[in-house]
Amino acid sequence: MTDLSPARTSDAFLRLALRIDAAASGALGVLSLAAAPLLVDVLGPPAPVLVGVGAFLVVFAAGLLVLASRRSIPRPAAWTVVLGNAGWVVASVLAVVLGGEALTGLGVAVVLVQAVAVAVFADLQWLGLRRMR
Repeated sequence: MTDLSPARTSDAFLRLALRIDAAASGALGVLSLAAAPLLVDVLGPPAPVLVGVGAFLVVFAAGLLVLASRRSIPRPAAWTVVLGNAGWVVASVLAVVLGGEALTGLGVAVVLVQAVAVAVFADLQWLGLRRMR
């Protein structure tokens, strides 16, 4: 039976946003780890960068799943995720602006598209925080 106590239902939207972010981050992380040598020519960054980003994303996704599974989501932890995602968006744009010559055209597109997706996740998580009682 599902626990629908007020403490759980008020953070349902935030939990969903965290889980979707975890799924996307984890998938991109696994892809980066598994296909790094193949992605070098397609996207542009060196394999160690792709592996590092992939490993970070897998760990980040696991942390999001742990946070989303907590009985009560701590606001400071959720705010850390929102701010971290906002920082990721800024870093992605800076990577294109400052290091875009290392990226292929497809690499630039991938970095910018994932930055938009992360901005959406941050916004959804912020909305979820606002809905919490």
